[in-house]
Amino acid sequence: MEKQPVAEKKRSVKEKRKIRILPFVVLTVFLFVFLAGVLTGEPSRVLEQSWQICLSCIGIG
Repeated sequence: MEKQPVAEKKRSVKEKRKIRILPFVVLTVFLFVFLAGVLTGEPSRVLEQSWQICLSCIGIG
């Protein structure tokens, strides 16, 4: 088994770290967008629309 040079090992570790940072960035952006939606009252609006659609489908509303 051949040993990798030290410079090559350091480079591969840095490349792996770049790949692993991306999921945290995406998760952070998702959480900010989610909180913005909750603070603007979107969940209640979605629930209201779903009630109207269901009542229309069964012929009550």
